[in-house]
Amino acid sequence: MNMKKIIVEQPGGLEHLKLVDAKASEPMPGEVRVRWRATSLNYHDLLVANGAIPVADGRVPMSDGAGEIDAVGEGVDHFKVGDKVMSLFFPNWLSGEPSLKTTSDISGETVDGYASQVSCVNAKALTSMPENYSFAEAATLPCAALTAWRALVPAGNIKAGDTVLIQGSGGMSIFGLQFAKAAGAYVYATTSNNEKAEKLLELGADEVINYKEDERWGKTIAHRSGGVNHVLDVGGPATLSQAVEAVGYGGQVTLIGILGGRKAELVLPKLFFKHASLNGIAVGSRAMQTDMINAINVSGLKPVVDQEFELAELADAFRYQSSAKHVGKIVLTY
Repeated sequence: MNMKKIIVEQPGGLEHLKLVDAKASEPMPGEVRVRWRATSLNYHDLLVANGAIPVADGRVPMSDGAGEIDAVGEGVDHFKVGDKVMSLFFPNWLSGEPSLKTTSDISGETVDGYASQVSCVNAKALTSMPENYSFAEAATLPCAALTAWRALVPAGNIKAGDTVLIQGSGGMSIFGLQFAKAAGAYVYATTSNNEKAEKLLELGADEVINYKEDERWGKTIAHRSGGVNHVLDVGGPATLSQAVEAVGYGGQVTLIGILGGRKAELVLPKLFFKHASLNGIAVGSRAMQTDMINAINVSGLKPVVDQEFELAELADAFRYQSSAKHVGKIVLTY
């Protein structure tokens, strides 16, 4: 079977993303072959594509994938041809606590990802898609949605009446908003422009603050809320000090992103005397993804897809992502 895929040629950079022809292989024992139909863009994928995260020459990028199984290898009994499936960010982290062994393989970075029409993967490194989801919708979930789910549910133990702060309108933040509202929480959001503020309110945010108009937005949110229970921080050094200002007594700041850089300064007594925790996470396990899908099937939650591109337009999709004009997820379909 002939197929196409994108590879990253060294030293990286969007001009070094190359669409190539290849032949699909047959699944080995324990594997299935997937006809991938969609992927979605994450900041991690951009770092791989532009060379900020070095990868092997010829690496297939993209950590998210959704598609259908078209061949099943020997010994696989829980999937069949025609099943609709989703990838895992960490293909070897199936359940339990993370470890070096279970998280060393990263889809689209240390092992090939899903910017490919067809590939063979271990059957254990997949889950079913949610019911009534398109491939484009399912492709938004494995990285961004699972990260938000883990921050709020397994790690955050969110409950009705809690307060949550999300930052911006990217994919993970929108999923954080949606999961928080589904749990019965009150959600504060920050953004940089009023048009996005209106969209966040439409999606269910209870209060939105323009951080360009209020540089001390953390204090403002703390004053209004009495201190929030959960902060999903994506900005790193650009946002962390205000995130700590916003968190309440016994609350939790979850470190998720590095949009503002890799190093941050922090006034530690702010955390000490609030008895608050600072918790870093990276996506989640197969078991967490399965739980999230079960919750989606019950709640009927649907992702916010901002724009779709074709596989050959991956570089253009990354340029659009870098413009920060999007709300929610950017998807490739193929």
